[in-house]
Amino acid sequence: MTRSTPITPKCPNYKSAQSSTSTAACSTAYTVHSSRPSPSQVYSREIQTLFLHDSPWLRLIKAIEVATFASGCFWGTEHIFVKHYGQKGILKTAVGFTGGDIANPTYRQVCTKDTGHAEALRVEFDPGKVGYAELVEFFYRTHNPTTLNRQGNDAGPQYRSAIFTHSPEQERIAKEVTAEVQAKHFDPKGLKIVTAILPAGEWWAADESHQMYLFKNPSGYQCETHRLHW
Repeated sequence: MTRSTPITPKCPNYKSAQSSTSTAACSTAYTVHSSRPSPSQVYSREIQTLFLHDSPWLRLIKAIEVATFASGCFWGTEHIFVKHYGQKGILKTAVGFTGGDIANPTYRQVCTKDTGHAEALRVEFDPGKVGYAELVEFFYRTHNPTTLNRQGNDAGPQYRSAIFTHSPEQERIAKEVTAEVQAKHFDPKGLKIVTAILPAGEWWAADESHQMYLFKNPSGYQCETHRLHW
């Protein structure tokens, strides 16, 4: 007879995970056989892991990367990215504000054009399914990067075109893709990309009413430039 003894290992930050809705919660159960098992009985293991919001444990396990793009009204930017990559490598999105000087800005404050913030999309993605270069090219495909502080009828610095990079490697890739897109798609038209490529700074999420807005409100406003241009 093989006698099994259940062992419950500690989960990192287990107590805080139990009491917080914004950190990782995990539970793991192992069964270790006290006698020498057959190859098929080496371990009987069941793991269940739940990650909520922006969990560092999820990044450690799945090597998730983050990208941040600004291409006008963030409702449309999020909608088109999720529509095309929601099942192809994008794991999570959030709309918010970045690039400015005011902490925790509201939507109304950003609309005054005085905060320095851009409306932006923050993307968490699996680089094993979609590369950063592909996302940068898609960013260029889905707005007009040649108009300064404007997308369609939306004008102001909050609607500027920008890529906020999270590493030197992202900066290198963003600049390379930008040069390729410029040469292939805009040089023949005599147009110049004005997209800013800057290190990512503090991120301020917009309130819940703005998250996944066009999925909640399919007939809501969408900027005319948020479509596939090639």
